[in-house]
Amino acid sequence: MKFFEDYRNSLKLAVDSVDIDVVKKAVDWIKEARDNGSQIFVFGNGGSASTAAHLACDLVKGASYQCDKRFKVLALTDNIQTITAYSNDVDYKDVFIEQLKNFINKDDLVIALSGSGNSENVIRAIDYANEYGCRTIGLSGMDGGRLRQKSQLSIHVENNHMGIIEDAHMIISHMFCYYFIDNGV
Repeated sequence: MKFFEDYRNSLKLAVDSVDIDVVKKAVDWIKEARDNGSQIFVFGNGGSASTAAHLACDLVKGASYQCDKRFKVLALTDNIQTITAYSNDVDYKDVFIEQLKNFINKDDLVIALSGSGNSENVIRAIDYANEYGCRTIGLSGMDGGRLRQKSQLSIHVENNHMGIIEDAHMIISHMFCYYFIDNGV
């Protein structure tokens, strides 16, 4: 029983460490991207890839269905053929940046997820998006790594346990989406 109670308590502390004002600002940026017709790109590795895909689905379907204003969201994690082609033929560190080069426009929104904040392919894509003129949001854990420093808006989870960081990132992603779903905005 102790393990489960400790995990739950650690997750509560991690979620409580998230700055809600920053989450609110992220939602404002997501809303502005939708209202301006800008694209939103999301990505990460491993569990963060799953969260990115889930976030994209919730915005495209849940927060857009039967709405006049709809989200244009692409999870760069979802095209396995492109990811494996770049990984095999170029380098894994290029799987996200090279996709952004195909699709990105100035003023788009880029959301990156990384538990450590130091995934090289995530950092390269954030650097590119910043240089291109996009807004960037980073969700990180641990000490935040380079993602925390390089993202224009950083949502940081104070915890070193990857599972708890990923749980908190999913909660934050649901805050993003359900703000629109529950409020009908």
